[in-house]
Amino acid sequence: MAVHKLHLEEFDEIDYQLIAIHSTLEDYRLAYYINQNLPVNLKKGNCNIQISNKEGETQFTRFVFEDSKDIVWNLVQNQNDVFVPSPSGNQGLFAESNNKFSTKIYLIPEFKKVDYFLKIENGEVKIDMTKITNSIKKIDRVSTVYAVEVEKIKSKNNLIF
Repeated sequence: MAVHKLHLEEFDEIDYQLIAIHSTLEDYRLAYYINQNLPVNLKKGNCNIQISNKEGETQFTRFVFEDSKDIVWNLVQNQNDVFVPSPSGNQGLFAESNNKFSTKIYLIPEFKKVDYFLKIENGEVKIDMTKITNSIKKIDRVSTVYAVEVEKIKSKNNLIF
């Protein structure tokens, strides 16, 4: 009988780039402006990214574009509000409305100040990250854009989608 060995290094390879975007724009407006400034056509994806942790469970919206060079572009929001039941058991006239409070859940908790991530799955194609970041910086109401070193992220499993 033949023995097949799998090496973990084969699965640990990172084949994508990550760009952090700080912006006050709504996700659909940011996707529109990125489409205007880059040669992409981001569209809202059918499946959202679902994250659950001790605070609660939420879904992050995702905009996707796959170009002719097999490069997949994903624009994903980093933070989302979740309404959690209050631990105090208030009973009374306004018990139902006061019974919940909002908490934030992050896709990448190490970057709590980041509003959106642009994940570019490139495979074998070389991508000019400075050109992309400079194009996104030109968008009004985008305050900061920078490339993120994916190797230093602890919760990179949340980026598998």
